[in-house]
Amino acid sequence: MFLRTQPPSLFPEAVRIKSTPGASAEGFIQAKPDDTVSLICEITDTNLQEEELNWQRNGAAVSLTDTNKNTPSAVCITPVIPEDDEATFTCSLRKNSTASASVTLKVSYPPQLSGSENITIEEEEDLVLECVMKANPLVTAVLWTLNGSTVDLIGGGFTVTNDGQISRLQINNVDQSLHDGIYQCTAVSPMFPNSSKIFNVKVTGKCTGSTSSFYFTHNDPFLHNRPPLQKEP
Repeated sequence: MFLRTQPPSLFPEAVRIKSTPGASAEGFIQAKPDDTVSLICEITDTNLQEEELNWQRNGAAVSLTDTNKNTPSAVCITPVIPEDDEATFTCSLRKNSTASASVTLKVSYPPQLSGSENITIEEEEDLVLECVMKANPLVTAVLWTLNGSTVDLIGGGFTVTNDGQISRLQINNVDQSLHDGIYQCTAVSPMFPNSSKIFNVKVTGKCTGSTSSFYFTHNDPFLHNRPPLQKEP
């Protein structure tokens, strides 16, 4: 049996990347949102100093100015955003892409939970509250409370689901006596402080009339359309 092997590079370790902040031995760079990451690619082989360099991000070419195509060639990621997580930057010789070096960003960020939201809903309607729990590292738990107490999933008719990105609290057939109040979702992170969002939910009685009543001011041009007032018997 013959095994097909990959031919060795003609330029072993001819290219290297220096970074700020520095990369681990495995080529990972730890960063957080709003950080700045600087990458500098150098040709280490003295015989190849005049060769041009290429940069790629996740396999897609990075546009370089003509003066930035020779060693040392620099790329700056600023500001770092959550979507930069797992982005791999590769620098290689333009004439021989096998002579290359790569680093990968590891972006840590907390769940984006804050502030409050006011919600008014009629009785017997369905209510869905959502909290975005996307984070790196992943949150360890999402806690839901109503007026300071953990929601009663059975007695309160609540359903909690999550898909790894969003945690949802759902109530079918809202009851004013059970579901009116202040809701809070709290994401528990192993790296960052806990973060929360508040929902002020006002449950109103169900409107039973089939028509709405409209009232006009004396300055209203459509005053003449107002129905006549009924005298008391």
